Amino acid sequence: MNILFAAYENSWGGFFDIIRSELPHHCFEATGKFQIDSLKGIDVLIPTMSPVTEKILDSADRLKLIQQCGSGLEAVDIEAAGKRNIRVCNVPTEISGNADSVAELGIYMMIGLSRNVPVMANNMASRKMGEPQGISLQGKTAGIIGLGGIGKALIRRLKTFDMRIIGIKRNNTERAKKELDLEWVGAPEEIGRLLKESDYVILTLPLTGESRNIIDSDAISYMKEGAFIINLSRGGVINKEALENSLATGKIAGAGLDVFWEEPPDPNDGIFKYNVMSTPHIGGSTDVSMNGIVKVVSENIRRLEKNQMPLYSK
Repeated sequence: MNILFAAYENSWGGFFDIIRSELPHHCFEATGKFQIDSLKGIDVLIPTMSPVTEKILDSADRLKLIQQCGSGLEAVDIEAAGKRNIRVCNVPTEISGNADSVAELGIYMMIGLSRNVPVMANNMASRKMGEPQGISLQGKTAGIIGLGGIGKALIRRLKTFDMRIIGIKRNNTERAKKELDLEWVGAPEEIGRLLKESDYVILTLPLTGESRNIIDSDAISYMKEGAFIINLSRGGVINKEALENSLATGKIAGAGLDVFWEEPPDPNDGIFKYNVMSTPHIGGSTDVSMNGIVKVVSENIRRLEKNQMPLYSK
């Protein structure tokens, strides 16, 4: 089968080479960019961050499976794929180790922002010792928006820091509160309360029509002065202009960003002159998660060969 990887060959921790070695009897091709020009002659598409529109799907003449190498399918027109009898599958974060890896990056950002890593680096370079004074996570409130796989992985880890943890979930809030042993879980319309009470706001929800720009200037107005915001979700859940203004005025003390309004972002963008810790969308890119993702993707391609139902079909 012909398998198209819609990204650079070295993207996502070498996933392309790993999956190719796992399935050596198939023909793999990388687009060399986050864009798809044509799907003619392709049996399996691994879209990564590339948009899969109805127009792109019109070029497919034998495509049977769109298999994401992660959980995000917001750029895939699932309805259009279904009309063409093309299966669309992902790899849920909680079964691959991806959620745990993203949660670890979130904690890295929380600590890095709290200890002001840029100032520490400057002080080391200028031989200035004993500064800056950091902020401890202990006793602070973490507000997690989105209590899926990544949110749950964060909760497990943050409890060891003696933090107060609250959350927002689309449904079954009381059940989530009990199962996750949280002080409070609210519905999306109650986000104002979470923002008012949180020292750290962590976004781990999927990007949908409802969640796009969920953090805008109005939402930020509810946040504590000097709070931090960390986005482990998708760039579109935060309004960039509102975020930049809040950093410029000091309304929030800093931001941790693994995802952006456009990817890759311009490294000279003015937002990076503030207290921003940024990473190149690598939250789930670790040895553990890569092994888990490859296992599911290769299994689904094997199932396709055998005309079997793939796992985690949408």
